[in-house]
Amino acid sequence: MFLIVVALQPANFRVTRSATFNARAETVFAQVNDFHKWDAWSPWAKLDPNAKNSFDGPASGVGTIMAWAGNKDVGEGRMTITASRANELIGIRLEFIKPFAMVNTAEFTFKPETGKTTVTWSMTGEKNFIFKAFGLFVDCDKMIGGDFEKGLAQMKSVVEARK
Repeated sequence: MFLIVVALQPANFRVTRSATFNARAETVFAQVNDFHKWDAWSPWAKLDPNAKNSFDGPASGVGTIMAWAGNKDVGEGRMTITASRANELIGIRLEFIKPFAMVNTAEFTFKPETGKTTVTWSMTGEKNFIFKAFGLFVDCDKMIGGDFEKGLAQMKSVVEARK
C-alpha cells in the first residue's frame, strides 16, 4: 500500500517565495547575477563557514559557475547561470551531488516598481521515488521555502544598506 501511495505523489515540485525591496532592480539583480556576492545573503553560506567554494567562467551572467563542498548542512554541488536578462530574470541549473544527487532549476525574477523591486525566487524539479516518499513525512515547501525566505530577507538587508 505504501508503495502505491508514494508512486501516486506528484512527479514534480515547485517552491516559490517573493519579497519587495526598497531598491532599484539593477541593484538587486547584481546580487544574484554574480555568485561572488551570494556569500553576503545566501541562507546556506553561514551553515558552514569552512565550505570550499570555487568559481569558473565569466564573473557574472550566463556561463558563470560556482561549485561548493561543505558539511552535511550544505552538501556538495554546483550551479550554473543559464539565463540572464538584465533586471528581469536569472535562471540557474542546480546540480546537487551530496547528500543526494539531483538536478533542479532555480529562477529569480525581478519586477521593478517605483523605487522598489519585487524579487521572486523559485526552484523546480522532478521527484524521484525516494523524494516522493520523503515528501510524505516532510513538507519540502516549508523546509526549502523557509530557506528562501531567510535568503530574501538577508538580501534585502544587504541591498537596502547599500542604497
